Amino acid sequence: MQILGIEGTAWAASAAVYDIESGPESVFIETDAYQPDSGGINPREAAEHMSDAIPRVVETALAAADGPIDAVAFSRGPGLGPCLRTVGTAARALAGTLDVPLVGVNHMVAHLEIGRQQSGFDSPVCLNASGANAHVLGYRNGRYRVLGETMDTGVGNALDKFTRHVGWSHPGGPKVEQAAKDGEYVDLPYVVKGMDFSFSGIMSAAKDAYDGRPRGGGGDDDRGGNDRDDDDGEGVPVEDVCYSLQENFFAMLTEVAERALSLTGSDELVLGGGVGQNDRLREMLATMCDQRGADFFAPEPRFLRDNAGMIAILGAEMVRAGDTLDVDESAVDPDFRPDEVPVTWRARREASRNERAAEPRAGDSESVDRWRDESDEIEGAEATVEIGDERVTKRRLPKRYRHPELDARLRRDRTVLEARLTSEARRHGVPTPVVYDVDPEEGVLVFERVGEADLRADLTADRVRDVARHLATIHAAGFVHGDPTTRNVRVGGAGGSADADRTYLIDFGLGYYSADDEDYAMDLHVLAQSLAGTADDAEELRREFEEAYAEAGDEAVLDRLREIEGRGRYQ
Repeated sequence: MQILGIEGTAWAASAAVYDIESGPESVFIETDAYQPDSGGINPREAAEHMSDAIPRVVETALAAADGPIDAVAFSRGPGLGPCLRTVGTAARALAGTLDVPLVGVNHMVAHLEIGRQQSGFDSPVCLNASGANAHVLGYRNGRYRVLGETMDTGVGNALDKFTRHVGWSHPGGPKVEQAAKDGEYVDLPYVVKGMDFSFSGIMSAAKDAYDGRPRGGGGDDDRGGNDRDDDDGEGVPVEDVCYSLQENFFAMLTEVAERALSLTGSDELVLGGGVGQNDRLREMLATMCDQRGADFFAPEPRFLRDNAGMIAILGAEMVRAGDTLDVDESAVDPDFRPDEVPVTWRARREASRNERAAEPRAGDSESVDRWRDESDEIEGAEATVEIGDERVTKRRLPKRYRHPELDARLRRDRTVLEARLTSEARRHGVPTPVVYDVDPEEGVLVFERVGEADLRADLTADRVRDVARHLATIHAAGFVHGDPTTRNVRVGGAGGSADADRTYLIDFGLGYYSADDEDYAMDLHVLAQSLAGTADDAEELRREFEEAYAEAGDEAVLDRLREIEGRGRYQ
């Protein structure tokens, strides 16, 4: 069976022919990329390029086909509407002319699937890092769930905005990578919000550093050219800013990827997206996986950047699953999110995957007490945890993937905050462990041992309502948890144990003081994402959680939550 794939979400007009008998390595890909004269992608110019280039690349791909085409797959979204419509029209016309099935492929899921299929992994976590996107996905209950994502701009777009500011042409990512080779580290913001991240503030700080403005000066503008004003002071060398942008951006992506591995219990990670071609990002991810004993895979560069090969390869899987489109149902969707896609081609694997997920894994702290005879030390995402009979010792060991200066700052600051906010929450009546000792320089905390398992092991309506009330309490006290996932809540033991009914909040390392509803709502958003990634009845549990928060907390926070949910990429 041969599949013709057509890609055209933004800048790359691409066509491919995939013969399933020959495998992904032999797929033929022809691409004609739009190159703007300056700045970023102009949607009108990109659409004009797509209209001109798609016929040429399709003709070249068809000429390379060895025999008849059995189906036409196209990028249905997400992307720029005018570009998508051009591709959709071409795909419908070809499917009709050839009298073959039509397949609509989600571009972001294709990025994930090409890595999963080439790696041979069963159910990996996927980090997608592209121009318009940055998100982490995991598979559960027939869909890819968004475990974390950017709350503002994509990682590639953020790099492009900085390079436009200094007068460099598009694309900016490769130019930042080249300049960074001669740079040294300077301090820039680092923003991880639970499983989500934000790039706009770092990018603004990078512009200010380059311009020589004090931190906080200027805004997140998109003006081009070199706006440096020497009267404001000598700016940081551009090589140093580029180096530090990479170190912070990619460390944030790597940290959240590790959190997703820990949350899901997976020991497999794949990388997707055009920014994945960056050597430093791949190095960080490989180092992180090596340090925690996980497997990492990055596809070859031609499958990382936008390409029709991944569209054709996933299209073949969808055809075999009977997942095709009628022409009148094939409209493109510029806002097509990956978690909206029924993963029909993996239905046969889901039962066995869920069965394995129920078994204890190294690094899966919900199972600590079930396999404690084998090990008293657990490797989490943030730290190594030693479990004693009455005490827990948490050590934030150095992360080899992070720059040493950045790593030391994060370990010290998070250790201090965790000790302070754990005790603060306890003073306000929220069940938390007693803090016995803290060593900020070494990143060591000693706690009372609480609970018998993580919330993942006892995901009931009563438990999530407890979490909602606890979060409402600390929000009223003026601070946030920062990372309230199902891994960072402990639950009491069964039967008549003293703490059987108690639900504890732990791991306040990403918490901070705030009086902003936005920050409180982010706590709720993080919890909702972790439910989607770990619970079979996530929507029902989410409703219970929000009802309990509405009773105990401020309705304005729930209103802000709706706004936050609408900011996710392509929402």
